[in-house]
Amino acid sequence: MITANTADRLLKILLWASAFAIILVLFSIMGYVFLMGAGVMNLEFIFTTAKNNWKEGGIITAIEGTLIVVSIAVLFAAPIGIGAAIYLAEFTREGKTTKIIRLAADSLNAIPSIVFGLFGLTLFIHYLKDYTGGASLLSAGLTLSFMILPTIMRTSEVSIRTVPLQEKMGSYALGATKLQTVKNIVIPGALPGIFTGIILSLGRAAGETAPIVFMTALNPITPSSIFRGGNALTTTLYYLTSEGISINRAFGIALTLILIVLTLNYSARFVNNYLTRNQRR
Repeated sequence: MITANTADRLLKILLWASAFAIILVLFSIMGYVFLMGAGVMNLEFIFTTAKNNWKEGGIITAIEGTLIVVSIAVLFAAPIGIGAAIYLAEFTREGKTTKIIRLAADSLNAIPSIVFGLFGLTLFIHYLKDYTGGASLLSAGLTLSFMILPTIMRTSEVSIRTVPLQEKMGSYALGATKLQTVKNIVIPGALPGIFTGIILSLGRAAGETAPIVFMTALNPITPSSIFRGGNALTTTLYYLTSEGISINRAFGIALTLILIVLTLNYSARFVNNYLTRNQRR
């Protein structure tokens, strides 16, 4: 018969093994990508434009396109997501309406990314092409905004709900209105979590291929406008691998993308810690 101490030890071993397995898988993937892609990583690869059908030159236009598309996505999704979060947490009671909104957000978060791509293709390229420029960076960014919207909304709502009730009651006791309390107490108190959610959404958007594969071309020239086509790191990576052009350069792009996503993730942690320390002061 297994004693309580033995069961406790076995459970600890199982938990440690699970944690170690996750770390092992992560470092195995990152290590393999690094070994395969480090050989092509240099300043020319990062800061020059592609040549000879992406067989030579660099990926600067893909990096610029990625940053533009992700910025557009956040500029459109963040205000809507944060606004919905404030409404759910502060301006309405729990009921059917809030349940429907949360269910819609969770359902949107569960939709496969390729479906977002088909939706963006239909809406922004066919029906709204006179306003978006058709297959353009703007269309790609708007499509990604729908994908990251539920993440921003849910993380913002959780952050807003963590603001202490005593601080809000103190604001009301001093004669502040609901809007003044939200502006001066709730939003500043929830900023660390809100910014963390936005930055993590940036990382997710930067790594998506399926939603924008219909909207970005392999244009090695930096677009002069968001209403024109461009390219991104993910779509370039897909093109290089699917066409068998250069596996080494594809791994170089993958390594660049991993570095960008890791930078965004660690930036989220840094911003969260910085804002939290400032609030305590």
